[in-house]
Amino acid sequence: MTTRTRTNPNATGPDPGGAPAEKVYWCEHAWLNGTVEPDVVLEVTAQGRLGAIRTGVQAPPPGAVTLHGLTLPGLANAHSHAFHRALRGTVQVGSGTFWTWRETMYQTASLLTPDSYYALARAVYAEMALAGITCVGEFHYLHHAPGGARYDDPNAMSHALVAAAADAGIRITLLDTAYLASGIGRKGRGEPPTRQQLRFSDGSAQEWAERLGDFEPDGDHARVGAAVHSVRAVPARELHTVAEWAEQRGAPLHVHLSEQTAENEACHSVHGLTPTALLAEHGVLGPRTTAVHATHLTTDDIRTVGRTGTGVCMCPTTERDLADGIGPAPALDRAGAGLSLGSDSHAVIDLFEEARALELNERLASRTRGHWTAGQLLRAATEGGHAALGWPEASRLETGALADFVTVALDSVRTAGPMARLGAETAVFAATAADVRHTVVGGRHVVRDGSHARVDSVPKALTEAIAALRP
Repeated sequence: MTTRTRTNPNATGPDPGGAPAEKVYWCEHAWLNGTVEPDVVLEVTAQGRLGAIRTGVQAPPPGAVTLHGLTLPGLANAHSHAFHRALRGTVQVGSGTFWTWRETMYQTASLLTPDSYYALARAVYAEMALAGITCVGEFHYLHHAPGGARYDDPNAMSHALVAAAADAGIRITLLDTAYLASGIGRKGRGEPPTRQQLRFSDGSAQEWAERLGDFEPDGDHARVGAAVHSVRAVPARELHTVAEWAEQRGAPLHVHLSEQTAENEACHSVHGLTPTALLAEHGVLGPRTTAVHATHLTTDDIRTVGRTGTGVCMCPTTERDLADGIGPAPALDRAGAGLSLGSDSHAVIDLFEEARALELNERLASRTRGHWTAGQLLRAATEGGHAALGWPEASRLETGALADFVTVALDSVRTAGPMARLGAETAVFAATAADVRHTVVGGRHVVRDGSHARVDSVPKALTEAIAALRP
């Protein structure tokens, strides 16, 4: 499995909430450079980075914080729509398609304000922290008020998301998304946004860039990237403006790609090209770009993605929940596309489930096993996701890296058993989000012994935030 290393100059800050005092953590087991080592000491500097890392320390040093279980690099959720969490348990009722699901999503989107979005996102990001996620990529297109009216601060919704991540204790890459049209249109110029989509649209890519140019996130936990919602929502003539914005700033660029066959058919009908070919023609693809889903690609599309160095974020639990299909992840991997993982619509928030679903879905499709090792799948959930989000310095347990890590219990009903061959398999193929005991971001405990340190009751916060959106 290919992974990518990127840099992002937007920010260099170490952690939400300020730098910690120097700390020492003693890990019962830790995943270091692809191998599980026992009795590991992680020293954290005052800047929230990993200092010395020592193995074979059989007892915790005086004053060290003990982490029982298997400690891993922090998980990176490379694709999130925070407000979709309000749909869990409702859109699963009955039958339908992606398109019928979308109508329910629009209804929820129409009810959000900066205040209510902050409350919901804070609870959702806290749920992510409980699941061992230390960094999230928020694919954000809910920019304006219902009907398209501008808030006094045109980036009020963006500030709400950044504040929510800070208060939940995790890092965020805000992927500000251009969403300008309701469809490709007969001549490829884009159909006007529907009534529900007006609050997503800035009118043009240039106006999108001008609004985003005025946005400066509060806090070193946040970085900014760009996104093209899809070739359906951004006319071909506007694509270059979005890509150029990201290129000039060295920022991540994400795009929904070929999630639906209807998108492919419409694009080919108008442009005579697949969405992949259209994006390549307009300079959207490249090493800084992550294509999300990439479910329905041709053989030539796969070659193009690999040749351009474009990464791919797979979201298996959402793709199966929406009946989208199983994407060609093994072929993309072989072509050179770095893979990352996301929980997307948050049917569940569990990066261990996303990692094993990538492998297990492919087993069902191919009727063969072992497309990736557990270590490769875990790297997609850590290294691959951080690279896609512009946080490469947070992806490994090594000296100089940001001190972001998560500890998984080894004594739950799912993970208990012989330890003679303890490896990444225990985390990827046995553990769930419920097995996370500790989450540390920038050296600070965000989740301790399974409880969130900043949000008193995450279930209560979720319940109240979602209830407030009921019409």
